[in-house]
Amino acid sequence: MRTAEQILREARTIAVVGASRDPMKVAHGVPRQMRRHGWRIVPVNPFADEIFDERCYRTLADIPFAVDLVNVFRPSEDATQVVKDALAIGAPAVWLQEGVHSPEGRVLAEAAGVDYVENSCIAVIRAVHAITLV
Repeated sequence: MRTAEQILREARTIAVVGASRDPMKVAHGVPRQMRRHGWRIVPVNPFADEIFDERCYRTLADIPFAVDLVNVFRPSEDATQVVKDALAIGAPAVWLQEGVHSPEGRVLAEAAGVDYVENSCIAVIRAVHAITLV
């Protein structure tokens, strides 16, 4: 399994499940920051058509291209299903944001050989390791 740092260094396209249109929410600010540092952010939110000037997809399955990482901004009780959806599209890594946990999701990801991070802010790890793609 790759470390969180390795996942970020190798990812280029990040699908953000639960991306928010509201600039006051963490689920908007964190992905926006990642975008500013060079990652392609693909928002997944069934209630929006566009976020970050990118087409917003209703589900992970609706994304017509491969993603390198699925970043999850959903409550812990939704996380296992998001992990299942990420596995179904062949995502090589799943990252649950700070405060989000899924023991079952971890077991599923590990059994599938998919890298898994939980309860960790992707933007904090990016900043701590000074990772940028631009």
